[in-house]
This record gives sequence, structure tokens and C-alpha cells, in this order.
Amino acid sequence: MSFLKSTLRFFHHQFLKLSWLALLLVLLGHFILSWALMWLASESALLPFDQWFYFYVTTSTTVGYGDLSPGSALGRVWAALFILPGGVVLLAAVLGKLSSFFMTVWRRGMQGRGDYSGLKNHIVIFGWNRNHTPKMVALIFGDSRRENRKVLLCTSQEMENPFPEQVLFVRGESLTDPTFMQRTGIDNAARVIVFRDSDDQTLATCLGIAATKTTAHIVAWFENQQMVDLLHSHCPQIECHSNISMELLVRSAQDPGSSRVQQQLLSTLIGPTQYSVRVPEDFGGTTFGRLLEFFKVHYEAIALGVAESTTGNDLRLNPPGNDRVEAGQVVYYLSAQRIHGNEIHWDQI
Repeated sequence: MSFLKSTLRFFHHQFLKLSWLALLLVLLGHFILSWALMWLASESALLPFDQWFYFYVTTSTTVGYGDLSPGSALGRVWAALFILPGGVVLLAAVLGKLSSFFMTVWRRGMQGRGDYSGLKNHIVIFGWNRNHTPKMVALIFGDSRRENRKVLLCTSQEMENPFPEQVLFVRGESLTDPTFMQRTGIDNAARVIVFRDSDDQTLATCLGIAATKTTAHIVAWFENQQMVDLLHSHCPQIECHSNISMELLVRSAQDPGSSRVQQQLLSTLIGPTQYSVRVPEDFGGTTFGRLLEFFKVHYEAIALGVAESTTGNDLRLNPPGNDRVEAGQVVYYLSAQRIHGNEIHWDQI
């Protein structure tokens, strides 16, 4: 018995080394040869294809329901000495190779060696910071009514996917390398967030992304406002954030408790949050005062302001009530949850 197990184990390991094509050909050959042996044994009840396929699989997997079995002594010998051990080894090899394939794919994803160039309408995060990136991911998924976009984290650090159940992961030596950019599917991305270890890295990454001609909305974080100005001189379409801790500090000193307001305005995890929605192109127009009243009465939301675009200096925060709100503009509002554009009864405003 020990010799038989060792022999089966040996053949199993040898078959695992075969290519998929070779392994499947061996399995097919065993399937056909086994049928031929049963034909020689005159096992007519087993010979029809549907009957034989069922018998072969149940025998090779050792399930053996017993509703089909050889009736002759020679048929039983072939089943015991050739079909059963051969089928067990070959099917085990196929399942083992299949399991190894999925494990390899999973490991490649964990190690960031995957290729996501086929992704579309996804969010790409460039850079990893152990103190800030986890909060960033939590805020993205904290918006429970956001558009269901895949999130792809990109880094050059030696690490594995820190959020395997939430985000996809890709790693490269240089985040600005065109080949690496292609692996991220940047051309078809919807949103891009750049948060690198230094302003120089962030600037280089933003310029590399802009060179791809992607139509994604790009947001970047800088410590130095001068770097923001430099990037805007080349790529005005990129939305930049700089360190505003001094402004928040002074505001809290002059108006105590202001930090709580800022936190709730930006966090999807605590209370009402600031969102945006684009006015549909077929909207006939209204006043900001009417929009403010409509949002509050029908959606318990507060309209904060209106802008012509998502970048630039055209934001009108808390404009006069008679200011016009027209088709194609972006409305910023405060609400307990996101309100999608198709959920707003624009024709009633």
C-alpha cells in the first residue's frame, strides 16, 4: 500500500510539471484508452458517451455512486488497475495545476506585479504613506453612495497589497515610467490621486500623468504652495491641495471649534459631508436662492456654491440669491449622503 501511494505521488508530481496542453492531452488519451479497454471487455452499458463520461468522472474522483459499474471480470480488472489509479492521478494533477495557477495570479496581485491596463472608470492612487493612505482609502469607501469604481493603489516601495479585500495593487521601480503608467490603465481612469513622499516626486508624477493625455480628473497634494504654482503653470487642469494647517489653526483661534466644522465637511465617516453634482445639460436654469430652498426642502441638503468647472477660480461660494444656476455647472452641497444627479427632480426647481 505504501509503495502504491509513493508511486501515485511520483506520477502526480511529474504530471504537475507538464504544460497545460500536454497534461490535457494525457488526460484525453487516458479517457479514450480506458473506453477502448471497456469496449474490449464488452461492457456495452458503459460505452455510450454520456454513460462513459459519467462513469469515468465518478470513478476517477473516487465518488463511485455504484449505479454504473463493469459487469465482467475483465472490466473490473481494467477499472481497478488502470482507470481508477490513472484517473485519480490525472484529475488530481489538473486540479493541482489549476489551484497553482490561481495562487500564482493571487500572489502576483499581492506583490503588485499585475497588469491593470484593461481597467476602466477606476480610481488610481499614486504613492503610499502609512499614516495617510489608510485614511484616504477609508474615506473613499466611506462614501457608501459613490459610483462603484475600482481603486488601484500604486507604489514604488517594497511591500504587498495592504488592503487586499478593498483595492487593487501595482508596484514598479518608477511611478513615472511610461510602461508602469500603462499598467495602471491611466488612460481610462476616472480619478487620479497623487500623494508622494515629497513635493518633487509629486510634481514629477503629475507631469508624467499629464503626458499620457488621460481625461481623468487629477488631484495632487503638495506641502509647498510654490510647487502648486509651478505645476499649474504647466498643467492648470490638475486640482492641487497644499498644506493649509496654518489657516485652520488661525481660524480655530478666531472662531473656536472651527476644526470640527472642517473635519465634518471633508470626512465621509463623520456627519454630513460636502459633495458635488453636475447640472444636466437640458436644465432650463434657476436662481441660487431657489436651488438652496429646493435642496433643503426635498433632500435635507444645503447648497454651498456653484462653479463653471471643476478647476480654476470660478467657484462662487454662497452667491447672492438671484445668481443664476445654469446647465453644465457644478453645484457643491452639504448632505448626510451623496445625491446622484438622476435622483434630483431638476424639472421641479
